[in-house]
Amino acid sequence: MTHTDATPFHGGPSAARAADPAYPAHRDCPMDPPALLGELRQQAPASRVTLWDGSRPWLVTRHAEARQVLRDERFSADSTRDGFPFVSPSATALRDSPPSFIRMDPPEHDRQRRMVTQEFMIKRVSRLGPRVERIVDELLDDMIAAGPPADLVEAFALPLPSLVICELLGVPYADHGFFQDRSRVLLNQHTPVAEVRAARDELTGYLRELVGEKAVRPQDDLLSRLLADHTDHDDLTMDDTVRMALLLLIAGHETTANMTALSVLDLLRHPRQWELLCADPGRVPGAVEELLRHQTIVHTGLPRVALADTEIGDVTVRAGEGVLVSLAAANRDERAFPEPDRLDVERPGRRHLAFGFGVHQCLGQPLARLELQIALTGIVRRLPGLRIGVPADELPFRHNMAIFGLFHLPVVW
Repeated sequence: MTHTDATPFHGGPSAARAADPAYPAHRDCPMDPPALLGELRQQAPASRVTLWDGSRPWLVTRHAEARQVLRDERFSADSTRDGFPFVSPSATALRDSPPSFIRMDPPEHDRQRRMVTQEFMIKRVSRLGPRVERIVDELLDDMIAAGPPADLVEAFALPLPSLVICELLGVPYADHGFFQDRSRVLLNQHTPVAEVRAARDELTGYLRELVGEKAVRPQDDLLSRLLADHTDHDDLTMDDTVRMALLLLIAGHETTANMTALSVLDLLRHPRQWELLCADPGRVPGAVEELLRHQTIVHTGLPRVALADTEIGDVTVRAGEGVLVSLAAANRDERAFPEPDRLDVERPGRRHLAFGFGVHQCLGQPLARLELQIALTGIVRRLPGLRIGVPADELPFRHNMAIFGLFHLPVVW
């Protein structure tokens, strides 16, 4: 690594370097994308890789070409199409059930997404700010009162977005243990297919019952409004509503929880960056954008399949071929970001692709930004002496999960 103020990590052996290398690749340093991605990015905008099933999709590693693919309707997000790349056997378990809108193409994708877009508009999300601030303060109060050491994931990073998404959707937070456990199973790329299906069915059954109750006794929450505004007009079935609820519930807590913990760890590994924020918490919003770029939690790539022969730089992708867009590689592309491996909380701009790009760009990004900004502001203000509580090489990273992060982050202060 090029960081002069970063604490080093120790990794295992590098992934084999061969023609059409195996993918996903090993991380030598957990806080950086696999070295293979940088090597491929230097060679071509897109390169062949080999997945677990022997398929050979294209892996896009450059920033400009990643944007090109993600905004081009000739690359389909429909997981039911032939040639769609699945990065693990567990991911194939979802093929036997109808997809949510994240795995649809326009116009159906657009039609369903519009039904919840207003719930995540910046103006509407900003109204949640005072409530998120109260949750942050309460969680930090409890963590500080209990005294060090603490697990930042369990005490703070995970309950914060879980509480927020539960209130937004109308899901009882008392059931958080149930849906968090099932979410981990669904996102673990090494989980046997039968276990993935069982976890999916259990979570779907739970949400189906909850949605059914809201259809009879609506409340002031997103799911109740969705039912009232759309199911009566037959433009959204009960099954559609359940699938949408499943997507929003999992994405709404897993992504922000892991990004929060990784952000704190990244800052603590770069003391000068941490000190800048502690001295001036007003820098936090800009720092959040840099942390999103530097630590891209969707680390194995966004899958697509080509609908027509298409040029990506000097590479021709044929119709029916799979494509994986590596957001982690694109966000470390030196063509877009000077010294991309360096964490710089004063780096200007929002050109990163942490939330994707194009019509499938993350719906919940205004909420994620709000939560991250308030969370980090609370931490740097109240715990400026925070530090990692175990040797760095003992930290348990989520290498096998679809969403990268930490299972635990022991801290002291």
